[in-house]
Amino acid sequence: MATTLPTLPPDASDGASRWLDQLLTQCLREQASDLHFEPVAGRLQVRRRIDGLLQATPVPAGINPERMVSRLKLLARMDIGERRRPQDGRWAMDWQGERVHFRVSSMPTVRGEKLVLRVLRLHAELGPLEELGYSPRDLGLLRQALRQPDGLILFTGPTGAGKSLSLYHCLNEINSSEINITTVEDPVEMVLPGIHQVAVHEAIGLDFAQCLRALLRQDPDVLMVGEIRDLATAKVAVQAAQTGHLVLSTLHCNDAAHAMVRLQDLGLPPYHVATCLRLVTAQRLVRRLCPSCRGTDALQGWVARGCPVCRRGYRGRIGLFEVMTLSPTLQHLVLQGADSLQLARQARADGVTSLREDGLAKAQQGLTTRAEVEAVTHD
Repeated sequence: MATTLPTLPPDASDGASRWLDQLLTQCLREQASDLHFEPVAGRLQVRRRIDGLLQATPVPAGINPERMVSRLKLLARMDIGERRRPQDGRWAMDWQGERVHFRVSSMPTVRGEKLVLRVLRLHAELGPLEELGYSPRDLGLLRQALRQPDGLILFTGPTGAGKSLSLYHCLNEINSSEINITTVEDPVEMVLPGIHQVAVHEAIGLDFAQCLRALLRQDPDVLMVGEIRDLATAKVAVQAAQTGHLVLSTLHCNDAAHAMVRLQDLGLPPYHVATCLRLVTAQRLVRRLCPSCRGTDALQGWVARGCPVCRRGYRGRIGLFEVMTLSPTLQHLVLQGADSLQLARQARADGVTSLREDGLAKAQQGLTTRAEVEAVTHD
């Protein structure tokens, strides 16, 4: 049953409430992804994450940290009397005709409770796959894999690498009235028209594996699993990929080659990995250079300058990608139990572009800087 989420009162009378309204509006205007409320030495520290970096926000004098935390917990329908254990909650507000959701997480610290708000733009519009930053070669490989009737496509990388956004773009690319697309997510971060989306509810035993098993009886063509995090989920995902379904999911690992080893570490036999895996994408996000003020340096190439329309010379972010399909040689290595270094060497021999190489190519084009690329990739 859908739950009606409380909304921020539009006519809040006290200064703290008005300031909170202004702060949330500013975050939405700046496209911040997260908002941190932190108790520091008897005062409240607020930082917002924009383009992957945390930026401090001035807090007016007189804002009481405990009262602000209580107010946020009340809005998110959390227990304001419980300060010893972590809690989760959410609420929504209307902004410029859009219903924006905030997922709230509380954590007790030695200085008091810290709250983090994740901004969820559930009904944001998605553009074409090209806007993510794939090279023409990698984009062609990805689209070819998305046209397959079955198999497993994985998106890998650390938290905050943009994996979910890539999944949503891929689903949007293939969405059609002629196929049945269903997702299992924790939580649902974006609502896609024409796609059936299910949120896991582990408190009642509704986890990824159980949802997937039930969805296989719903006549699906395409399944999206928010994350493969255990053997039970991996087994059902592989079973679906081997029985005529296209399965898209994410996996936490550093690069494309390591994804094949990670699946085996979870307990999947090598022959399942070699036969069902169609494509693996590793990705990272870097800040995009502001086109209005970017400049060049004889030693560093393109550099960030800074102007009134950007943030320290950057505006938005762009993806770095390593896209790998399984060649016959790679499949043979997987079956032989090769480690990630052996698989990575073969991937390079097969012409796969590494994350660092893709990043340096984008830096040469003036899309980002070499420093940004080196900060998130390995040699």
